[in-house]
Amino acid sequence: MKVLDLQCRLGHVFEGWFASEDDFQGQRQRGLVQCPLCADSHIEKRLSAPRLNLGAAEPEAAPAAAPTPAAAALPAPLQAAWLELARKVVAQTEDVGTRFAEEARRMHHGETEERAIRGRATPDETLELLEEGIAVLPLPLPVAAKETLQ
Repeated sequence: MKVLDLQCRLGHVFEGWFASEDDFQGQRQRGLVQCPLCADSHIEKRLSAPRLNLGAAEPEAAPAAAPTPAAAALPAPLQAAWLELARKVVAQTEDVGTRFAEEARRMHHGETEERAIRGRATPDETLELLEEGIAVLPLPLPVAAKETLQ
């Protein structure tokens, strides 16, 4: 089993487990390896130290990771907190898909019961809802928030 430190183009860092280097490369070439935060499939391996059990010897410090742009990469605890929050949003809302603007208007006008919804709206639809006094919050949810991780 190979445990790899991976990074997407936006600087999100995550861990991937693969049967072998060939398994990782094959999955990456088929677009199966994606960032759990932004779903980017342009994934690169980061420098990481192998874990070797050599008896009672003290482990050596791992080499420093290559620097990433400060604005692009979030610290791992912040990434984890964002993913946890996104999963809560998904679990506690109803996905109405592309009917989001229509459903938000129906709730606003009392035509249907108010409830927590999420979905997709174009930038124009979002602006129209805001101009009508309907409170909406654009919130891009990572793909990993919508799926159960193995």
